[in-house]
Amino acid sequence: MSIPKVAIVGRPNVGKSSLFNWLIGERISVVDPTAGVTRDRVSFLLDLNDESETSQLIELIDTGGIGIVDEDNLSEHIEGQIQLALHSADLILFTVSAQDGIVPLDEHVAEKLRKLDTSIILVANKADNDKEERNAQEFQRFGWEMLAVSAMQKRGRVRLSETIRETLELAALPCEAQKNAKPVMKLAIVGRRNAGKSTFINTLLQEDRMIVSDVPGTTRDAIDVHFELDGKQFLAIDTPGFLRRKGVKTDLQFYSTNRAEKSIYRADVVLLFFEANSQIQAVENQLIGFIRKAMKPCIFVVNKWDTLVGQMPTERWGEYIRESYPDLSYAPIAFITGKTGKNIKTMLNHAQMLFNQSRQRISTSQLNRLVTEALENNPPPLHHFRKVKIYYASQVDISPPTIVLFCNMPDAFSAPYQRYLVNYLRDGLPFAEVPIRLLFRKLESADVKDEIETKRKS
Repeated sequence: MSIPKVAIVGRPNVGKSSLFNWLIGERISVVDPTAGVTRDRVSFLLDLNDESETSQLIELIDTGGIGIVDEDNLSEHIEGQIQLALHSADLILFTVSAQDGIVPLDEHVAEKLRKLDTSIILVANKADNDKEERNAQEFQRFGWEMLAVSAMQKRGRVRLSETIRETLELAALPCEAQKNAKPVMKLAIVGRRNAGKSTFINTLLQEDRMIVSDVPGTTRDAIDVHFELDGKQFLAIDTPGFLRRKGVKTDLQFYSTNRAEKSIYRADVVLLFFEANSQIQAVENQLIGFIRKAMKPCIFVVNKWDTLVGQMPTERWGEYIRESYPDLSYAPIAFITGKTGKNIKTMLNHAQMLFNQSRQRISTSQLNRLVTEALENNPPPLHHFRKVKIYYASQVDISPPTIVLFCNMPDAFSAPYQRYLVNYLRDGLPFAEVPIRLLFRKLESADVKDEIETKRKS
């Protein structure tokens, strides 16, 4: 079954993004008193029945303010995104401000919505107390069912969720029946400003889902975009063009930078975009730092490769990346042209491979056999004249694959030797292109298990 789309629309500064964040329980849309903060359509797959054994999924969509005059002359683009949201929605949450009352721009929005053949719920936000809730009754003259809520004070969420369910006539299906509708893999698309990330998304979806322009910093939110490839569901997170910390001068830039960082932690695989005709900069280095810290599988994506065809071999750019990030030599490199779609499908298939690798589990016997080989091939050096021993190994987690080595002296393993162990395991296990986390634990005296040291003695 298809997932119904619910669009939040209204004039600027009525709290649409606050309503969006409140309903989903996460801070995804940027909330700021500056008019015009939300430009693209921001969407999230929301379960209206998340505390039950049944599932009622909707795709909730936040939009820009209708009637906004954008400071970067993107008003026409923003309006286009709003129109796409309106015409694809199964239900519209017409959002107004209970504190402001009816203003001329509300009348303008209402006139637009009356022309649509779509169900509408009028949501009077900012009804922070009983008095403002009573004042909101004037909006009933617009002729739609009206609900007074407060995203800030968390008033009216249950009633709004129930009204959405009733309006859409959602049936409560077993979670098992709807789980296949959820994305399989989350892709974070990160990079400097104007690296072609939004153009890549538009090519992927074959529609103008993202606003694409030459204005730096056009995408301010981290945008969740659902798509399907070869029958598999994906979620792409398009992020704001990243700024170095010292380049963050305004609240909006701070929020956008924060979104890019959080998107890396949310993702299963990160696509780090480079411009083919531009050198690696400090921006990419900072993003690499986040990717390392989060231990996420990553593909280095050299975009706009059509601009260098015939001028530079891919091998030279590949060597440039490898020399810049030698500790990530396992991460694959893709050369694409986002505008035309060249090599995009191959890259996404490779991303799916990384996702599968990061979720692999290895038997303890296979792991111990490989660790034994690594120790025989290159034993750890003595530590304070004592022999360093590993007794057994066990995989305790996935994404990233996490391996605990139980030993006699956890602090005795130097960074170079840890790298040796990781690389040896990477060559022998199905984790060839993803990060591996190694943890060293002292074997407790009560634990007599020894799968490795005894074999080394025999």
